Amino acid sequence: MVLKHVLITISIDYQEDMAIVLSIFPILLWTAMASQTNLLEAKGIQVLPPVNFTLTVSALAEVLLQWKPNPGQEQKNCHVSYDVEILTPESEKYTTNSTHSTRTVVLHNGFSARLQTQLLCNNSKIESNWVTAELQPPSGAVETSVANLSCMIYTSINNSASLHCTWLAGQAAPKDTKYFLFYRYNGYTEECQEYNKDKWGRNIGCQISHTYIKTSGFDQVIIHINGSSKYTAIKPYEQLFDQKAIEKVNPPRNVTVVLKQNNCLVKWKNPASSLFEQCFEYELNIYNCKRDDQQILKTKLNSFSLTIDDTCRNSIQIRANLQSWCGKGFWSDWTEPLYIGKDQLRTSVDSKVYRVLTALLVFICSMALLIAIICRKCHLWRRLFPPIPTPKNSLKNLFLNNNYQRARICTSETETETGSCPEDFGSYSEDLYFDVLEDSVI
Repeated sequence: MVLKHVLITISIDYQEDMAIVLSIFPILLWTAMASQTNLLEAKGIQVLPPVNFTLTVSALAEVLLQWKPNPGQEQKNCHVSYDVEILTPESEKYTTNSTHSTRTVVLHNGFSARLQTQLLCNNSKIESNWVTAELQPPSGAVETSVANLSCMIYTSINNSASLHCTWLAGQAAPKDTKYFLFYRYNGYTEECQEYNKDKWGRNIGCQISHTYIKTSGFDQVIIHINGSSKYTAIKPYEQLFDQKAIEKVNPPRNVTVVLKQNNCLVKWKNPASSLFEQCFEYELNIYNCKRDDQQILKTKLNSFSLTIDDTCRNSIQIRANLQSWCGKGFWSDWTEPLYIGKDQLRTSVDSKVYRVLTALLVFICSMALLIAIICRKCHLWRRLFPPIPTPKNSLKNLFLNNNYQRARICTSETETETGSCPEDFGSYSEDLYFDVLEDSVI
């Protein structure tokens, strides 16, 4: 126990000593560097700041920093380099041996940087004073630039890329404002030609069907939107996008389903892309129609096996995205649903045929009803199908004349014949009555 106590005490003392050493180490290092700097200054070596430090906008969202070495600088076998610090819009520090540097940054809020000379002699470093340069932000009224800019890249089967962007007009932008979008990628700059407009006719969206964007690239896409109005100056706006972060993946291809009892095997091919097959991940949407239950499953493979309830109908859909190490972007659209279970397998083609037939039946019924209404309103049925006239009944007229003559003869006959005439006349009257009634109905 005594030995253990001694060891613990030694360990605590050692930790305290190390903490003291670590705390005074930066002070000792700074003192050593200061002494080296003082030594260089004692030798008569001075470090002068660079001259002619300028900032130039060389492209959309690109600044060229240039300077020249101080002509009075004496090197004396020393190495000269330059420390650059970006102040706005975002802080950044780096060292370069060149007398120029290019940075890609947004410029709608201005840009400023500072620069100093660094001299390294015999492992001793000495620095000059800083020199500063600044770019003023472009002119424009407050809240006239676009807001909520979002962009998306779509890749086609032939690996060509299209760019789609949307935004909102600035709150203070007049109704006659016209916005114009430009994008830059790998030195290529192009203006949008196809816009979406709001109710005042202002451009609030853009589609570029064919771009210079490489589907296999990992570069930045620079978006620049400026504007014009006859009432006020419109402030421009810029934004940088990582290419893979805004790329929408294509859906998986050739999805097949094999069902054996209640064991289901789903297979598919990776989306149309120039990237490796291992770059993709997938989600399966399994929907049970009977229980109205939805299940989302994830995988990084091109197949998936699962157990389902084959006594009821189930639908399966798949979508894809890039894994994080390949530059995660937007999920693709879901594939067309495949139905499996109680009824026979119904593919996406069957679903499309069913929808087409349903739409065709509704169209035919609607057209038939419309034609019937038009014919009724315009009396087309009477014109197309006129009524057939009733032919004259000559035989009936013949019987009528015979009965009339017989009645006249009965008036001059004997009493017995005369007595029989009323019966005949009665039957004649009934026939005449029904004939007249029939003619009136017709």
